[in-house]
Amino acid sequence: MRLPPVATIRRTDTHRLVPSKHTRDSVLARIADDDAHLADLFDIDQGTNDRLSAEHGAAPGIGPHDLVFGVPYASVVNAAFCHPHPLGGRFNGPERGAWYAAFELEAAQAEVAFHKSIELAEVDVWDESVTYDDYVADFSGAFHDLRRDARFAACLASDSYRASQQLAERLLADGSSGVVYPSVRRHNATCLACFRPPLVMHVRKGATWRFTWTGGETPTIARDPRTARTVSPV
Repeated sequence: MRLPPVATIRRTDTHRLVPSKHTRDSVLARIADDDAHLADLFDIDQGTNDRLSAEHGAAPGIGPHDLVFGVPYASVVNAAFCHPHPLGGRFNGPERGAWYAAFELEAAQAEVAFHKSIELAEVDVWDESVTYDDYVADFSGAFHDLRRDARFAACLASDSYRASQQLAERLLADGSSGVVYPSVRRHNATCLACFRPPLVMHVRKGATWRFTWTGGETPTIARDPRTARTVSPV
């Protein structure tokens, strides 16, 4: 298989939007009758948590030697690799995730809007309001570069991950750090898929954004005033 060229990427303030429900206080606390009941619920939850399984060496695609510990938002970073979509993503399969980020906030928002709209279309419900937290991270390293390389056009297909997942499998096996590529959802924007948790550096939480669908596939996007935060200085 032909491989893309490698480029040195040094980029601060990349954006990854994560549903707020995944990173806020556990909903278990809202349904527990008392502290003892809450402890029991946590035991049940942890027994089926893919991230915790990976951190203890019980996951098929990633293990504790791959993950990060003792750094800010370590659980958020690890979760990106331990909770892959059942069908995988553009540059990852179903057994191991990746940290997807965009150089531009607008590209991250376009990705979220696209994928959430697919979910809403499947149930034919266009009345939804969801908040996403922006996790800002820096990268410095060598990444395989698909920008300006027509040989890998199939990896940027708007409706198929087949070619891109095949490439990612080969790159991961060869020790690649990840892929930098043109955004498929926003023109003239850039995205990055990082294969290695330790390379997701200086993670901090930015603003929270509310996406609201009211009768159509294009949401309105606004900074949520109740939970907005300022990005920490680099």
